[in-house]
Amino acid sequence: MEVILLQDVKGVGKKNQTVSVNDGYANNFLFPRKLAVKVSKTSVQILANQQENARIAEENARKNAIELAEQLKNMEVSFKMKVGKEGKTFGSISLKQVEEAFKNKYNVNIDKRKFIDKGPLDMLGYYNLKIELHKGVIGVVKVHLEEEK
Repeated sequence: MEVILLQDVKGVGKKNQTVSVNDGYANNFLFPRKLAVKVSKTSVQILANQQENARIAEENARKNAIELAEQLKNMEVSFKMKVGKEGKTFGSISLKQVEEAFKNKYNVNIDKRKFIDKGPLDMLGYYNLKIELHKGVIGVVKVHLEEEK
């Protein structure tokens, strides 16, 4: 029996894939658990519509990520840090603080887990942190650490 999988099924196939399975397996396992539907004109058409909608959503997300990357080029946040006698800073700035600063200053949501540069910011100066906004779309976030007077 030909079925379209609604979810990944171990040993059978991945979501939205059309596979051939035994009638008993389909009737007794896949259908009752809503893991698959029987192939028909309607189900194939619904699958095609879902795939087209997913493609459009992916395209829109990529376009939004490219726009955000362009916006980030003109944005910068700065932090004031206490510095010891030898120029060493007390503490460091975390990526969560950078995320919150961008949200408060520019109302831009960036996810701290998407940063490619994971290290703490613990020296005075300018940092250009890379962030993956979408698959293949890299933005640069500018951060400036300066001495607190």
